[in-house]
Amino acid sequence: MKKLVNDPKNVVDEAVAGFGAAHPDIVRVSLDPVYIVRSDAPQAGKVGIVSGGGSGHEPLHGGFVGFGMLDAAVPGAVFTSPTPDPILAATKAVDGGAGVLHIVKNYTGDVLNFETAADLAAADEIEVRTVIVNDDVAVKDSLYTAGRRGVAGTVLVEKIAGAAAERGDDLTAVATVAEKVIGQVRSMGVALTPCVVPHAGEPSFTLADDEIEIGIGIHGEPGRERIKLEPADAIVDRLLGPILDDLPYTSGDKVLLFINGMGGTPQVELYIVFRRAAEVLAGRGIEVTRTLVGNFTTSLEMQGMSITVLKLDEELTALWDAPVHTAALRWGK
Repeated sequence: MKKLVNDPKNVVDEAVAGFGAAHPDIVRVSLDPVYIVRSDAPQAGKVGIVSGGGSGHEPLHGGFVGFGMLDAAVPGAVFTSPTPDPILAATKAVDGGAGVLHIVKNYTGDVLNFETAADLAAADEIEVRTVIVNDDVAVKDSLYTAGRRGVAGTVLVEKIAGAAAERGDDLTAVATVAEKVIGQVRSMGVALTPCVVPHAGEPSFTLADDEIEIGIGIHGEPGRERIKLEPADAIVDRLLGPILDDLPYTSGDKVLLFINGMGGTPQVELYIVFRRAAEVLAGRGIEVTRTLVGNFTTSLEMQGMSITVLKLDEELTALWDAPVHTAALRWGK
């Protein structure tokens, strides 16, 4: 194992400190407890939005803290949920009097710890609403979840809910639009190689040189099946079919197509994937009107990718297009 780390126990603290030093115009950071918050938080009268989860998925979530998206992100240890204390601290840090929305990926530890933090915040008279992202169509239950996992679709929920909060929507309206995105977004991924968690020092699972895992989770959880490596187009077809059949998406739909890298996949391969996915969608009469390609919800250095499709309408399109200024996503401002 070769990694640019010092002591594996200090990876998250040192990474958060470095992130804060790199982006002082956008965020400020706390190291005890650990969280990342907008540099101008709290915004009086604005709904605060907090998300978080295990580290190792960067830029999710800290890279999406800033104008038009998250007000705070709470990183846990690598692939491990943050505890309630930093979630509560982040919630208090963004409370501008209009309530706080928690956006939580559907992993058992995240759900339980955010729930506890929300209860503690309520005791301090902060109104908290919670939405659970569960966009992964690969498996119903996993080692980490009851129900579907929350994966790359979380980025789209955070962007659109963040835009709603930025324009002045109240807590109920922001939660409603977040739930709308969750209801219309679906994802599925593939792993070509495992990743190495720093404190473990060895691959999180094994794949033969000619094997891939279809439907992998972002922590390396098993997917639907392990198969021999296929050409890119065939892999895209294996992922996109279950996504489109699940909602289902139909001819005439307008969608956002999001090709997400798992951390170790070069852009050239992601665009090969995008090309085929767009071709399949066009063949079904589905129009791609918005796009996102790159490493946004990673699994350390895992080679692989995921496909996410969000069914759009005028409201969601306008909120996606609204200005955003974060370390990892920015346009229009």
